[in-house]
Amino acid sequence: MKHVYQLVTFALLSVFVSSQIRADEGMYPISEIAGLNLSQKGLQLTALEVFNPNATCLIDGICRVNGCTGSFVSPEGLIITNHHCAYRAIQSASSTQNDYLKDGFQAKTRETEIPAAGYTVRVTESFSDVSKPVLNVVKADMSFVDRSKAISRKRKLLEKQAEVDNPGMRAEVAEMFTGKTYVLFLYTYIKDVRLVFAPPSSIGNFGGDVDNWEWPRHTGDFSFMRAYVAPDGSTADYSTDNVPYKPKRFIQVARQGANEGDYVMLLGYPGRTARHKTSSFLSFEQDIRLPYIVDLYGRQITTMEKASQDDRAVALKLLSRIKSLANTEKRSRGQLKGLTRAKIVAKRSAEEQKLQAFIDADPARKAKYGHLLDSIDAVYQRMSETAAEEANFQNLRITSQLLRMAFTIYDAAQERQKPDLERESAYMERNFSQTVSRLKMIQKDLDLSVDQSLLAQLINQMQNDEMKVTELDGISLNDLYEKTKLQDPAFLQACLASDVEQLNANTDPFMQLIVKLYPRYLELRESSKAREGQLGLYYGELITVKQQFLDTNFVPDANGTLRLTFGTVRGYSPEDAVYKSPATTLSGVVAKTTGIAPFITPEKVLEMSAKQDFGPYLHPKLKDIPIAILYDTDTTGGNSGSPILNGKGELVGVNFDRAFEATINDFAWNTEYSRSIGVDIRYVLWITDKVYGAKHLIKEMGLN
Repeated sequence: MKHVYQLVTFALLSVFVSSQIRADEGMYPISEIAGLNLSQKGLQLTALEVFNPNATCLIDGICRVNGCTGSFVSPEGLIITNHHCAYRAIQSASSTQNDYLKDGFQAKTRETEIPAAGYTVRVTESFSDVSKPVLNVVKADMSFVDRSKAISRKRKLLEKQAEVDNPGMRAEVAEMFTGKTYVLFLYTYIKDVRLVFAPPSSIGNFGGDVDNWEWPRHTGDFSFMRAYVAPDGSTADYSTDNVPYKPKRFIQVARQGANEGDYVMLLGYPGRTARHKTSSFLSFEQDIRLPYIVDLYGRQITTMEKASQDDRAVALKLLSRIKSLANTEKRSRGQLKGLTRAKIVAKRSAEEQKLQAFIDADPARKAKYGHLLDSIDAVYQRMSETAAEEANFQNLRITSQLLRMAFTIYDAAQERQKPDLERESAYMERNFSQTVSRLKMIQKDLDLSVDQSLLAQLINQMQNDEMKVTELDGISLNDLYEKTKLQDPAFLQACLASDVEQLNANTDPFMQLIVKLYPRYLELRESSKAREGQLGLYYGELITVKQQFLDTNFVPDANGTLRLTFGTVRGYSPEDAVYKSPATTLSGVVAKTTGIAPFITPEKVLEMSAKQDFGPYLHPKLKDIPIAILYDTDTTGGNSGSPILNGKGELVGVNFDRAFEATINDFAWNTEYSRSIGVDIRYVLWITDKVYGAKHLIKEMGLN
């Protein structure tokens, strides 16, 4: 069902395209590829071969795998993505008897591929500019809360109608420029995803958090999954009757990989960046939010790691959460370091002073835009004043998985009394099954002792912050955890079937507690919507006047939609007298191996390295197996799993990380230190083929 919607109009494109395209920065919307002159950089395909709204093209081989990116690498729905993107599926399938995180997993037949519960795959089919209908619902006399709700309702209405018009597909209205432009994306939506091959974590997560966000890197961060659909090709939940999805296009794997100086490009679904935000936003991040995250997550990680040390069953429940928190905590530390080292706040403030002078120089501009920067600053100032209390209170229902479950159950009952379009998104009919699925996954990984320790820590922190929560007065944590039944699947199902009145009468202590806390969460939700409406209005106007000031246009911040970025395989100098070359090798893995986590290497890898049994995957110049490569493309979270493509559009690696100095990419990009990291395809193939003998996958990719 390709190209159901008219493509984005040229009026919107003029917002996207920069009049001075810089090859060293940009996560470009796919509609802009023709304007980038990539043939001068090293692309050997035409722009239409990369993206053609009227024919099959390269982007048809790219998909979104939950919050990551993947590539179809065979006509049978085989997907390559990161090990850390498949981590939850590997963890969920693991037990102390079949520890796939420790030992790896290989399905030798289609029948033995393991369902990846909670995973979905999206393939972008079409998109259209819906800015006008979205913004037409805004009235001049609306409050900020009403503005936010009106825009949200219209976006939901457009999504719902698109899905009615295109059964089985998924629609999403994405905000491209805050408060200014909106695009409706239509996706093929696949709900049956299965795990095919994953190396042991000692390969897929070699170096662990010690090496995370660092270069040099020696991590084989890859896994294979497969997408399945009903026999008629329609999307379907897991069934043994389902068949492999046949993508319109798959990405050809290039056994030769990429070398220093080569042109590379990435297609993927980068998460969120904030390069168009003001200095007041950056100050809030630097002074308040990021330090809070580093402190909170650091304590939680320590608690969970301690509980996991001597009990593998507990570890298997907690490892995915530990990995997620550790990734965010270290990224936040890197962002803090980058913000201060590069003086990003001061630089953004200096830019704004020039913008304010431009605004003030013209009476008409001053009348319309003169207040903008001060108004935005006032919003963040108010946020700063209440930040500690809000952060602690919000994390109360996130830190404790039981409180998270109780809140979702009660919130769902409240919201599902409303008409579908008036509900919070998670409780709409189109989304509710996923919400329930997430609840069941949370329940599966519950450890009551750890949950109690984490909740006790946060309550203690709230007391230290002199934050009064009267609803917690007289609460005994021991009683809460001894008497709750939320860990019981049957009880969870009964709660989900209950209405508000029944839940109010529920005697489970966590349900009783959340009923008391719920009004405060509603207050926070309303205040958040008010801020969203206010900032949406202000930032939309800010983009307009900045375009006038700079006499140019901008690439929109990343927002989870399909983007392209390009560059070269290239080293860097992070500090004086230090140069880091752009490739690591198997010899480096062996040298790093200590036999103590996280620097453990499977014995078979060490044996084959010693024998130099490299097959066709030897790097001709390095005379070794290349492990990871470094390149100067512009990436952020969500680009995990993005294909690293050569000038022919062939797969030469899989993106998985950034250098520590590049964690600042979310706020600012710099040609000197912004570097991304990917696993070289030669290591992927050597591990898959030579080490673990999955020759059926090599054959399926057309490489035998």
